Amino acid sequence: MKDHLQTKDWGLGLKGHVIIAGPCSAETPEQIEKVCLDMKKENMIPDIFRAGIWKPRTRPGSFEGIGEEGLTWMEIVRNHLNIPITTEVGNAAHVELALKHKVDVLWIGARTTVNPFAVQEIADALRGVDIPVMVKNPMNPDLQLWIGALERLHDVGIHKLAAIHRGFSDSYDKRFRNKPNWSMPIHLKREWKGMEVINDPSHIVGNREGLLETAQRAINFGLDGLMIETHHDPDNAWSDAKQQVTPAQLKQLLSQIDFKDTLGSENPSERLNDLRAAVDHMDDQLLDLLQERFSMIDQIGAYKREHHLTVFQADRWKFVMESRTEKGVSKNLSEKFMKELLYCIHEESVKRQEKQLREAAAIKK
Repeated sequence: MKDHLQTKDWGLGLKGHVIIAGPCSAETPEQIEKVCLDMKKENMIPDIFRAGIWKPRTRPGSFEGIGEEGLTWMEIVRNHLNIPITTEVGNAAHVELALKHKVDVLWIGARTTVNPFAVQEIADALRGVDIPVMVKNPMNPDLQLWIGALERLHDVGIHKLAAIHRGFSDSYDKRFRNKPNWSMPIHLKREWKGMEVINDPSHIVGNREGLLETAQRAINFGLDGLMIETHHDPDNAWSDAKQQVTPAQLKQLLSQIDFKDTLGSENPSERLNDLRAAVDHMDDQLLDLLQERFSMIDQIGAYKREHHLTVFQADRWKFVMESRTEKGVSKNLSEKFMKELLYCIHEESVKRQEKQLREAAAIKK
């Protein structure tokens, strides 16, 4: 995967886990100033100050952002806090205005990431500009779409890149406003080595009560920072009131998080190396057992072929699923994990048996 600069090399004085905070939307100059003053009072000054200037909404009629006028208010942040500012851009016109007002960092929102045409328009507007850009995951859990948006920016010369994990639409999961789907940011970091991912628990949870748990999980999974919506009077915010916190609440929340270090390029301890070697050995044993199991599956497939039996046997599958899940739970494995594991094994078993039937049919022809 292509090289890029990490946040510590953006030239903005960032280091460690990046903390981005500020209101969902810039509402008035008085609001921006009050947030800044409360941050100073609480000694809770983030690494980057965020504020939405343009707010994409599903339907017209709701507050869609203050527009360009709000960009002039960002000077208040510089005067009081002297930290970089960031805002969301959704098209080339937004980019031009943000650059005109010297916004330090841009981000692309989830509704924009889902549209390659819009991302390319933004990328073209940024061609030759040296500015950091963060890309939120698309609304739907499509890893390639997320990577593609980052690549479009990289291809026009934007090398100061980071991703933002804000969760994915899921009408069935009522615990979250946007389901975290933790495997997605982890896969992104695996596919694009060194890509930093900043977690946005505000949009994942959708309420301030669940922020701590989600933020801690993000750090546990090795994500590289947090973006938390912060307002001086959250209950009366013009947008996303339920998920915003005060600077005092932000300070308390961050103080409760156990920020964990990644090994990075450091050499792991001898004890950790020994434990990893033991896991590697067990993995080899697991693979050998899986190979033996699928060898038996091939023999079962041959028997079914010879006796004209269907590949899928409902009663047998029900017995395997229930008995193995029960046994796994008794060994302190979660029911969810056991079911997902068994589904994967069963799917591979069916594919192997189907392949045998196709080969037998081809021979008869």
